[in-house]
Amino acid sequence: MTEEIKLTSWRNATASVWTGRILSGLFIAFMLFASVFPKFFLPQIAFDTLKQLEWPPKYLMLIAGIELVGTILYLIPRTAVFGAVLLTGLLGGAMATQIRIENPLFSHILFGLYLGLMMWGGLWLRDGQLRSLFPFRAAE
Repeated sequence: MTEEIKLTSWRNATASVWTGRILSGLFIAFMLFASVFPKFFLPQIAFDTLKQLEWPPKYLMLIAGIELVGTILYLIPRTAVFGAVLLTGLLGGAMATQIRIENPLFSHILFGLYLGLMMWGGLWLRDGQLRSLFPFRAAE
């Protein structure tokens, strides 16, 4: 009976919940395929990128591991907020790195902000408890 209720609620989700799922899915896909995958399976490209960012290559697997763990935590509904908090710290560090090497503002420095907005926006739209904690209020 419980599984039936869960399946029904999955199918009867509102448009905002589906939008949140899509945003979250896009964020997860980006993290896995554009960030984590190259670090684990295309190390030369990742090493070259770290060199451009003036990071020692010894941190490659640590960064990849943090990204992977944070993304997996974000994927699981019960731990999604914890994953989002962990990834927010990572994205902040990425933005600080971009500022330090004086990359362009909108295409490089703020890219972490764009990802963070997609991540938190998707989570907010799909998680009723988070919406109740941070309600959207109309101007009075």
